[in-house]
Amino acid sequence: MAELDADLDRILPSPVLPPFWAKLVVGLVAIVCFARSYDGDFVFDDSEAIVNNKDLQAETPLSDLWHHDFWGSRLSSNTSHKSYRPLTVLTFRINYYLSGGFYPVGFHVVNILLHGGISVLMVDVFSVLFGGLQYTSKGRRVHLAPRASLLAALLFAVHPVHTECVAGVVGRADLLCALFFLLSFLGYCKAFRESTKEGTHSSTFWVLLSIFLGAVAMLCKEQGITVLGLNAVFDILVIGKFNVLEIVQKVLHKDKSLENLGMLRNGGLLFRMTLLTSGGAGMLYVRWRIMGTGPPAFTEVDNPASFADSVLVRAINYNYYYSLNAWLLLCPWWLCFDWSMGCIPLIKSVSDWRVIALAALWFCLIGLICQALCSEDGHKRRILTLGLGFLVIPFLPASNLFFRVGFVVAERVLYLPSVGYCVLLTFGFTALSKHTKKKKLIAAVVLGIVLINMLRCVVRSGQWRSEEQLFRSALSVCPLNAKVHYNIGKNLADKGNQTAAIRYYREAVRLNPKYVHAMNNLGNILKERNELQEAEELLSLAVQIQPDFAAAWMNLGIVQNSLKRFEAAEQSYRTAIKHRRKYPDCYYNLGRLYADLNRHVDALNAWRNATVLKPEHSLAWNNMIILLDNTGNLAQAEAVGREALGLIPNDHSLMFSLANVLGKSQKYKESEALFLKAIKANPNAASYHGNLAVLYHRWGHLDLAKKHYEISLQLDPTASGTKENYGLLRRKLEQMQKKDV
Repeated sequence: MAELDADLDRILPSPVLPPFWAKLVVGLVAIVCFARSYDGDFVFDDSEAIVNNKDLQAETPLSDLWHHDFWGSRLSSNTSHKSYRPLTVLTFRINYYLSGGFYPVGFHVVNILLHGGISVLMVDVFSVLFGGLQYTSKGRRVHLAPRASLLAALLFAVHPVHTECVAGVVGRADLLCALFFLLSFLGYCKAFRESTKEGTHSSTFWVLLSIFLGAVAMLCKEQGITVLGLNAVFDILVIGKFNVLEIVQKVLHKDKSLENLGMLRNGGLLFRMTLLTSGGAGMLYVRWRIMGTGPPAFTEVDNPASFADSVLVRAINYNYYYSLNAWLLLCPWWLCFDWSMGCIPLIKSVSDWRVIALAALWFCLIGLICQALCSEDGHKRRILTLGLGFLVIPFLPASNLFFRVGFVVAERVLYLPSVGYCVLLTFGFTALSKHTKKKKLIAAVVLGIVLINMLRCVVRSGQWRSEEQLFRSALSVCPLNAKVHYNIGKNLADKGNQTAAIRYYREAVRLNPKYVHAMNNLGNILKERNELQEAEELLSLAVQIQPDFAAAWMNLGIVQNSLKRFEAAEQSYRTAIKHRRKYPDCYYNLGRLYADLNRHVDALNAWRNATVLKPEHSLAWNNMIILLDNTGNLAQAEAVGREALGLIPNDHSLMFSLANVLGKSQKYKESEALFLKAIKANPNAASYHGNLAVLYHRWGHLDLAKKHYEISLQLDPTASGTKENYGLLRRKLEQMQKKDV
């Protein structure tokens, strides 16, 4: 199909290895680069897509995967991101099953092995891109560019921009998409085995298989459908050997030889294009039907350029984003887990110096396109065309050209486009080597790039091992990114360092005055520190900015309750429930408000709602038992306690509450058993020992009562009630001793 590109291998300063050894080297290098991340935590988006995703658990029917998005929400929901990747979620579910839970090692190992496998597959892909298609008499493809394919595959394997996909577990969507994308491309290549005599049926089979693999890639991540466009470009420009420049010239000169293009039907090109077009249209139609309610709704902070009023401003910023993506491929040193929220300020005028970047990008692209179309060297045209095809076509879904995307720059979307970059870089080294006598210097530069990239991969993989390292690494890259400060603050708050967390939350709000999640979290911490006035101001501002922010409404209600503004608190709780109907924590807090107001029936109803929505809501169950106990409804309290323990059998706080009720009902033996079970589960709870002592005191087991009073006072010497009861017991024991004397 394509002539042997002999020059390419002769001038490239890299060793010739048999295909097996080349693949082995590439696979090992790829694994070594990212092996450091194997024992990392679940970080950033992993929490939502994996840890909090019920679709991974056995209780969720497998069929739900086909109706939910990547994050476990129903696709029909207006809040869904519409990211439909059921096959990726299925692999997470298998990981969860094999690991016996949410243990990240197994998840990370699969990602690392996937990248290694893809890098091995790249040797074959690059062999086609550089050497073309030529088969032996037995139908085996000949590797015509062993040096070029090895070097390009190594450059791909060690590219640091891949770290997010490999070290972040959710990056598996990109890895699986890339795997089936490449298999689809290689399958399409098999439709052109010249020496086989199986005819059209064989060719059609491979085209259909390629379309099927493209559909599988799309079910791993939406980007996968672009393989059909790449296959079409490959077929038209490489297999069909269309010379675009020649055809344009003939059209301009009204050359009659164009009428002979009908002969292409005999080669099956139109038939294959029809299959690819039909397959792509079918995939898009099914995807649209599944998505249901239209495209996802993103906010201005996700992609500010797409909300700009001026078409010119949007166009300039989109092109600037393209130049940033190109720079990440060229110089992957400044990497960040998130590039939104002020990380990249908008270009609002053509006088902004950053316009130079997009001018440089288009200068380079136009130069490459001209070379790809106008070069008299057919091999050069093929390599540049396919390199640009791999660079541009898989990137199109992230380009904002067809629909708004939910990010500014995302390293993960560059996994497949980096294939095209590696083609162009390898070809560039080849051209440079061809025109210079200092081939050892070129070899040293190539080796240096590979080693530096490997080192960068190892360092970056280490940063992805924990959220603290990941978030802090972003400060030097995007100091103006409010989300970076928010995430550092959240990480510090989770570790109990509230003072430092407040500082980062305040900075996040300063950088983005409409950052409602930062306001909510900061308000929460201030509430816990009893700085109620500022907490109320922050939370009130958050719900003004986003009126349907249910969590902020609930937290505002808690603050207002603490300020004794009960009517306002009730209204805030009701508003939160209005915006999130299934909100057990809000019902629980509403019940506490009603209990403070002595509206006992309303409190019980609110807590009952909480337990209906969340049967394992221990606090709601406990409050019901305690309220019924305090109001003298012992039989009802006992019934609720038994119901709660039936649902949460190992909750020691429920055992304790029910034991108190049973003790008051003079069911001493059963009460004692529950107290002892609660103490075994939580031996350092002073109140457990103190109340068991009271039970023994009533029951007449005075020695046991004395023992547990003393244990309780050792654990909490300040407990006045226990001290008083212990004093009564001691006086009683002294009186009994005097009588005996």
